[in-house]
Amino acid sequence: MFEATGFLGNRSAEEVAADEDYWFEIQQAFTVDRSIVNLNNGGVSPSPRIVQDAMRRYLEYSNQAPVYTMWQVLEPQIESVRRRLAAAFGCDAEEMAITRNASEALEICQLGLDLKPGDEVLTTDHDYPRMLTTWEQRVRRDGIVLKKVPFPAPPPSLDYLVDLFAKGITPKTRVIHFCHITNLSGQIFPVKEICQLARSRGIEAIVDGAHAFAHFPFQRDDLACDYYGTSLHKWLLAPHGTGFLYVRQAQIDKLWPMMAAPAEMNGNIRKFEEIGTHPAANHNAIAEALTFHQGIGAERKAARLRYLRDRWMKRLDGQPRVKLHTSYDPAQSCGLANVEIEGLEPAKIAGHLWEKKRIIVTAIGHPACNGLRITPNVYTTLDEVDTFVAAMEGIIRNGLA
Repeated sequence: MFEATGFLGNRSAEEVAADEDYWFEIQQAFTVDRSIVNLNNGGVSPSPRIVQDAMRRYLEYSNQAPVYTMWQVLEPQIESVRRRLAAAFGCDAEEMAITRNASEALEICQLGLDLKPGDEVLTTDHDYPRMLTTWEQRVRRDGIVLKKVPFPAPPPSLDYLVDLFAKGITPKTRVIHFCHITNLSGQIFPVKEICQLARSRGIEAIVDGAHAFAHFPFQRDDLACDYYGTSLHKWLLAPHGTGFLYVRQAQIDKLWPMMAAPAEMNGNIRKFEEIGTHPAANHNAIAEALTFHQGIGAERKAARLRYLRDRWMKRLDGQPRVKLHTSYDPAQSCGLANVEIEGLEPAKIAGHLWEKKRIIVTAIGHPACNGLRITPNVYTTLDEVDTFVAAMEGIIRNGLA
């Protein structure tokens, strides 16, 4: 991969996005089964060989004498991973907790905030089901009020999304929770504007970044949020079961950890990592995933993901019964997109694609974007994208016969 990077010169990210010689070298870094066209990298992505090798190395070392090699040698090394993640995100290392996924990171916030009966949480009906389920449990347990605002996919504008929250705020609103980029249609939200709106009203902002980190470039100061949770096994290509939680320094002390920590850790970001024995091999190999990602470059990676998205979207756009639920606007989307064939159930299309063509996609059943979620990644080839398009064109012409 790094030999390939040497040939980039001063070309723009958009120029590199179309350089198949370069991306061929990136593709060789993976051990994926090429008999399968995997377009569900938004669920979990394969890690490149460099990450797999690191995990194997750490795991083998751990098993030599775990109470020493894992606990005494490998676990302390997580601090260097913390520092690197914090630098990549643009925050202080003392604001960065390493978790097992975005769900864990976000539920720490959702379950750790002190809320009383009648307090309102404002979110959307496009948010991730697990996160909505968490708030619904607090409705049952604590008597809070959950308000979910709908919106079309794609929305008319980014300002429309800001106005959506502005209109939903009441004197009882205590938390605004929303996705940086939705898992349903790939809609990117104007995070900073919404978080600034929340802060101006004394409302805390939790941002679900499960699909954002290492998908497209941004840093903490572009967000202005209080809390941010993400998974690293999606777009960063890190080991499966890795994520992080960012908590603004001023908020750490008052946020309860999901698993108990001693009082002396109240102001320590590590209180959110008190889960018992940690998967040290997974956590330490995050470093190799960061190295791989930074070797490509965030701008080049995002440009490539948009290039792959545009390749299939533009071929299907305008065909009979095809409805795209994702904007082409780079401010509103990147590599994750949603396509509908009107009159056909997404789950049946997904089943057909797998059974007939060994193509993996994600069926989305939602009133605003009832279609297929398509998520290529940097190892995806143009032939694989074209195979998907050809299969969809066959379904458009002939149905699911």
